[in-house]
Amino acid sequence: MPSRFRTLAVVLAGGKGSRLGPLTQHRAKPALPYAGVYRLIDFPLTNCVHSHLRDVWVIEQFQPHALNEHLLNGRPWDLDRNSGGLRVMPPFTGGHGEGFASGNAEVLWRHRALLREFAADEIVVTSADHVERVDLRDVLDAHREARAEVTLVTTEVPADEASRFGLARVDDATGRVVDWRYKSDDPFGTTAATEIFAYDARALLDTLDQLTHNRPDEDGDGAPELDDFGHHLLPALVTRGRAFSWRHTGYWRDVGTVPSYWQGHMDLLDPELAAPGGPLALDDPRWPLRTGAQLHMPARHTRSARVDDALVSPGCHVAGLVERSVLGPGVVVEEGAEVRDSVLLHAGVVRRGARVTRAVLDTHVEVGEGARVGAAGDDAELVVVGRRARVDAGAEVAPGTQVDADGAGVDLGTGARRGGPARA
Repeated sequence: MPSRFRTLAVVLAGGKGSRLGPLTQHRAKPALPYAGVYRLIDFPLTNCVHSHLRDVWVIEQFQPHALNEHLLNGRPWDLDRNSGGLRVMPPFTGGHGEGFASGNAEVLWRHRALLREFAADEIVVTSADHVERVDLRDVLDAHREARAEVTLVTTEVPADEASRFGLARVDDATGRVVDWRYKSDDPFGTTAATEIFAYDARALLDTLDQLTHNRPDEDGDGAPELDDFGHHLLPALVTRGRAFSWRHTGYWRDVGTVPSYWQGHMDLLDPELAAPGGPLALDDPRWPLRTGAQLHMPARHTRSARVDDALVSPGCHVAGLVERSVLGPGVVVEEGAEVRDSVLLHAGVVRRGARVTRAVLDTHVEVGEGARVGAAGDDAELVVVGRRARVDAGAEVAPGTQVDADGAGVDLGTGARRGGPARA
């Protein structure tokens, strides 16, 4: 039965993802591969489609080309339609709101005229760099019942990571958000916003307009300094008393840093999380993750191959050792090569005798014969190798090194440049 509410879903897909280092030098964060054959943006788009939200805007900004190629006009999500469906929103010039935004609240302000023209009752706003499965119909039901101006989808995070997130203090009896703190060095709890928000459309747009009168145009581009939702918009709505929490108790992971991106892949190997019916069973027929990935031949394991506790994507050719790793489509692991505790994206090659341990290798990376990338041990820092970089035969890439496409290394912890044998 069609809803009597007019609902618009907005997917914020313009993030630069600078904390992911070389992995986002040439692509927007939402276009980053995940689990071999998927992309991060597949999660919000799949949540929208399975929740029967048929008007979906994807707002882009940074490096949109790979993202647009993947979106395929919305076809994989059944959003390529004459009325409604997927609408891609790039930055624009020549009108109110022109230019690039410096935060997600400013993104909505720059598109405010189009949002008002759409005349939605509700606007669901979601980021595109989290791994989660959420039925947005449940969120919207709670939002309407509470007559909320905003409903935050929240979850619990580890205390030592709480400062990375926007945190809500929630009245358990009513679900009302009574206090808010955004990425504070002094967190007051572990209840974090998952970057899914259901807004009353009029309250959202009117509040953005009100905030513009109080925020100066510091850079002279005609736009107020609204920054992210957590800086000014959510505090204003919380203060008014109509902000509520909807608790998400399932799997959720922010994969916006190298360690969290790597850990998100290791979670795919967890026998409970990825079991049939589990939260990371991405092909669950009740909620299959949709994507526009290209087709490949089935993966091939030769007689010399040994594969243990790994995900191996179509098109791979494995003749060596692969343990506790995720291989993207078309990856080659030659005989005598070893890959452990690593994530290799599309079309990488690990030559004979090479070892890759606790590393993330971007697409089309080649590790030469006998090279050593990373090291074993839970305390060993991760190595990141950028797209199309080549690690020379016999070279060693130390733990904690980032290898850019130009072959230079950057230390993950300090940002200091490292010389090294890797080259583009």
